[in-house]
Amino acid sequence: MSTPKRFPASLKPTVAAPQRELLMPQRHLHQATRDAARLARPSGTGLDGGAVRQRMVARLRAEGKFDERVLAAMATVPRHEFVDSALAAQAYEDTALPIGHGQTISKPSVVAHMLGLLMGGEGARQRGSLGRVLEIGTGCGYQAAVIALLARQLTSIERLQGLHEKAQLNLQRVPLPRAPRLIWGDGRAGHSASGPFDSIIAAAGGEDIPRAWMDQLAPGGRLVAPTAATGRGQVLVVLDHVVDKGVSHWVRSEHEAVLFVPLKSGVV
Repeated sequence: MSTPKRFPASLKPTVAAPQRELLMPQRHLHQATRDAARLARPSGTGLDGGAVRQRMVARLRAEGKFDERVLAAMATVPRHEFVDSALAAQAYEDTALPIGHGQTISKPSVVAHMLGLLMGGEGARQRGSLGRVLEIGTGCGYQAAVIALLARQLTSIERLQGLHEKAQLNLQRVPLPRAPRLIWGDGRAGHSASGPFDSIIAAAGGEDIPRAWMDQLAPGGRLVAPTAATGRGQVLVVLDHVVDKGVSHWVRSEHEAVLFVPLKSGVV
């Protein structure tokens, strides 16, 4: 098979997963806002105690397809701390919610799925953790908080200054064993000063995997990102950095169809 032009390094053949329901982790902002408006208003009880959060995790666990270590981390992180107080009662529904700046927080099931894919990498299986992680798109900071419980070190980049500052404030309210390093910068460039990374995850989708991410992915590492796929629109792509007899190559597999916001360069 000829090597796709967008990957300058050699790739093994693509492995396509069966067609599944389109995952819309962020969806259109107006839809998320409409859902928030129609759901029940905050009752003022149960959120801080964690019972509602545990029920969210129990619903995910009942599906039988998510990594238990990821679910345990999600059971610890108070998602309601990362959304506006008016939307707190909806924080533990499996839905996207607006977080300002034209963005939304991803659905809990999509966070669980993408982190489960990362945990399934060979290096993560051997370590029992995600190791050193690069997150592209900090957003409100919720996924960063979950990753921080699964990783040895986390660097998270956000191009929108308003969201970067919001994530800083949100994460200060949540006790974590290791504080993430938050960067206001261009996610397409990665962050070579903190690399190489054992795991890379992106919350925005482009036409290809940026070469900078591949260069910063350590041998044995795994990358998960929404990416355009020929004839399939945007899908979740898993890229493994494999070294065989001293030669690096990248093994790509395609998974569910998704709909994430576009991956953009620069800072705002």
